[in-house]
Amino acid sequence: MSPSEHDIYEEHVLDHYEDPYHRGLLEHATHSDEGNNPLCGDVIHIDLKLTDDGKVQEAWFDGDGCVISQASASMLVEQMEGKTLEELKNFSADEMLALFGPKLTPNRQKCCLLSWRVLQSAVHSPVDADTDDNEGPHFGGPSLSEES
Repeated sequence: MSPSEHDIYEEHVLDHYEDPYHRGLLEHATHSDEGNNPLCGDVIHIDLKLTDDGKVQEAWFDGDGCVISQASASMLVEQMEGKTLEELKNFSADEMLALFGPKLTPNRQKCCLLSWRVLQSAVHSPVDADTDDNEGPHFGGPSLSEES
């Protein structure tokens, strides 16, 4: 039996879509990554701020896409705050689908699991703390002041 559209858009799913938890970019993120689903165009960006002892102090997401991809990202970042790095790494795809709630077809599961995939890679993607935003972009090669 195929899940009905009504079940997919349960109230808690719509709540996370219409009033997402921590949507936007986290200014002082320690870890960050972005991914997309090329089949449907969904995009998710996740920023994490980890404490020195490896706990998620803050988790934020941004992106564009369907109700399922955006609502599941909101649910995920809310669920991950306060967790240890080990708990993040051990959080499974099945647990993500259970967190979302309604049963999804395989194609819609990909929408739901996009944020989970991005979170798993963000854990291994530290943000370079040495870059100074005031210097502007770095393109390599000599700067104008170094040329004579």
